[in-house]
Amino acid sequence: MNPMKMRDMVEKYVIAYNSFDIEGMIALLHEEIEFRNFSNGSVDVETKGIEEFWGIAEQSKSLFSHRCQTIVGYSFEDDKLQIELDYEGILAKDLPNGIKAGEKIQMKGKSVFAFKNDKIAVIEDYS
Repeated sequence: MNPMKMRDMVEKYVIAYNSFDIEGMIALLHEEIEFRNFSNGSVDVETKGIEEFWGIAEQSKSLFSHRCQTIVGYSFEDDKLQIELDYEGILAKDLPNGIKAGEKIQMKGKSVFAFKNDKIAVIEDYS
């Protein structure tokens, strides 16, 4: 896939994510989407397929009253696009780890996107 098309698709995905627009996110995904979230070097969330992704997206949406990913860098390799990002979120409810509703979370991370049939087929988030 053309790097500019990959970049455009990922930017649309991030806009939909920031807007809590799950349908907009799903529209960009391959039906066999694979999603993995890596935290501190290990996978803490993994889904396969649109339905599982939708479920985790709905669950994540309910955790935040505000969230914003800001892309600060891009790199391309073969059929993959990696973005470096700054993340900010405000919790909508208390978490088991002691973080309370209304608290702001800020972190840096990266996401790697792979593509198939002009759709996003793999998303790997690292924080």
